[in-house]
Amino acid sequence: MSEYLTQQIVDDYRRDGAVCIRNVFNNYWIEKVIEGIERNLKNPSDYSESLSSDGQSGAFFNDYCNWRSIPEFEQYVYQSPAAQICAALMDSEYSVFYHEHVLIKEAAANQLTPWHHDQAYYPINGFKNCSIWMPLDPVPIETAVEFAAASHLDNKWYKPRKFATHLNYNINNNDVCDKIAYNDVPSDQYIRDNYKILSFDVKPGDCIAFHMRTLHGAPGNLSESTSRRVLSTRWLGDDAVIGARPWITSPPTTGGLDIGQNVIQSKEFPLIWTRSK
Repeated sequence: MSEYLTQQIVDDYRRDGAVCIRNVFNNYWIEKVIEGIERNLKNPSDYSESLSSDGQSGAFFNDYCNWRSIPEFEQYVYQSPAAQICAALMDSEYSVFYHEHVLIKEAAANQLTPWHHDQAYYPINGFKNCSIWMPLDPVPIETAVEFAAASHLDNKWYKPRKFATHLNYNINNNDVCDKIAYNDVPSDQYIRDNYKILSFDVKPGDCIAFHMRTLHGAPGNLSESTSRRVLSTRWLGDDAVIGARPWITSPPTTGGLDIGQNVIQSKEFPLIWTRSK
């Protein structure tokens, strides 16, 4: 098991689908990731979005799949503790890196992140997966991500939602579903009435690990002076295979693999850590 984990943390992750891990990343990794985010902001990709409401002073910026062109991110992927931590949480023989996602809510950005779970956005099937949500600024409980505890164990899939409009993704091919039934995400009230809601105040150095099927959402950034900068990295375990979705996936890449092939077969999804290391 990773030196950063206890059996209690592992048990909490597998039961609840989300857990906070304190003091994982030292100042070296914090500074490296901040440098990478600054580089990303100066040269955003075609996937980037900057969302704001009318009359709002701050924006919600997000961008993803830039790690190969941002050396600080690439170093983080290969050398930080993230891969080993995820392998232990997933109970996987190895960790494969899927992609990174930069999420920045500027000061006073009131843009909500709607309730959703991540795996339906991706062309990825399998249960062994983990995201590491790494804040670069203090995040008080008032602006923290909220998780519906144990929702990853419901065996339900939910239609992905657009962050800009909170509407469902458009279905392009209803015949391509891997026999998965996709539901509308329940209302905020239903989620609060039927799940224990988890949230964590975090600081730089901490991280939140969560399952890609765990329902989660977030309020706007209530701070008038501090941005909420986050690097979220997505990791896959030894049962991860390419799946089909009836909409354009985000990211829209399968690594050149066919449906049902294990992601480790593609060089686009590098093997970062194995138990034999």
